[in-house]
Amino acid sequence: MIAAILFRGLVFALLWWVLAEGRADAWGLGVAAAMAATLASLWLLPPGRWRIGTLPLLRFLLFFLWNSLRGGLQVALMALRRWPGLRPAIQEISLALPPGAPRLLLLNALTLMPGTLGVRLSDDGKLQVHALDASLPVAAEVRTLEAHIARLFGVARGGMP
Repeated sequence: MIAAILFRGLVFALLWWVLAEGRADAWGLGVAAAMAATLASLWLLPPGRWRIGTLPLLRFLLFFLWNSLRGGLQVALMALRRWPGLRPAIQEISLALPPGAPRLLLLNALTLMPGTLGVRLSDDGKLQVHALDASLPVAAEVRTLEAHIARLFGVARGGMP
C-alpha cells in the first residue's frame, strides 16, 4: 500500500511539474493537486487488484501512441476529402474483458483509435461504439485493443486471470 501511494504520488507530482512547465512557484497548488489526485486514484482504483508489468505497459503505450497518431491522420484525411461520404453508425460489441479497470481503459482508449468513440458500457459487458463510417473495421479495432489491454492487466479475455 505504501509503495502504491508513493508511486502514484510521484507520478501525479511529475504530471504537475510538466503541466506547470517546471515553475517552482506553482508547487504550492501542485502539492495539494498531487495529493488529491493520489487519494482519488487510491479510492477509484485500490492497489493490489491489478498488476501491470513494465514490459506490457511499454507495449501498450507504443500501440496506443501509434494508433492515436493513425486515428488522427485518418480523421483528418476524412475531413479534407471533397466529399467525405461518411456513414456514421453505432455498433454494439460484446466485451470479453473483466469488469472494472480493463473495461474502463478500453472505453477511454477507444476514443483515440481511428474514427471511433466509446458511447456506452453496460453492466453486462456490451459496448456501444460510434464510428465515423460504418465501413471502418470497428469490431476488429476493438478486439485488437481488447487483446492489448488483456495483456496489460495480465488477464485472459473472458475475465479470468
